[in-house]
Amino acid sequence: MTKPFSVVGPLLSVLALAACTTPGGGGASASSPPSDAARSGPAGGADRTTGTVVRFATSTASVDVTIGADNPAVRDFLGMLPLTVEVEEFAGKEKIVRLPRELRHEGAPGSDPEDGDLIYFVPWGNLGFYYDASGIGYSDQTIHLGTYQATRAELARLEGQRVTVAVVD
Repeated sequence: MTKPFSVVGPLLSVLALAACTTPGGGGASASSPPSDAARSGPAGGADRTTGTVVRFATSTASVDVTIGADNPAVRDFLGMLPLTVEVEEFAGKEKIVRLPRELRHEGAPGSDPEDGDLIYFVPWGNLGFYYDASGIGYSDQTIHLGTYQATRAELARLEGQRVTVAVVD
């Protein structure tokens, strides 16, 4: 007669260890920010997207975003361009853009947004131009796409109009 623990015990140990790791195999949690290398792209070399400039433009205003990393969300976003969107105010912290579909983002690192960041917010599937990121912390659900240099007033000039989004040659 075999003892039930001789099979069940080791199986429970394996399941417990598997539950403690993330799908990527690391032990990072939603509260630990990525390294600088994760935010700026692959270490030691150029990639296909870093430095690409994307322009959000109306007939009277424009804001340029410089792509800061190569990740799945960035590549999918760039693949959607050109497109036409609307920009709207959200919560006194950011201007948001609703995309025609969600971005493929699996494997893209989360971020701790700062003023001047363009992000992709996974739960809502929208872009966000942060102009007041105070009180906003790191989240796996906030993916850094790039940075911009525009004032809150310059961002406001994009609101209420059709905005063309395209890569600048």
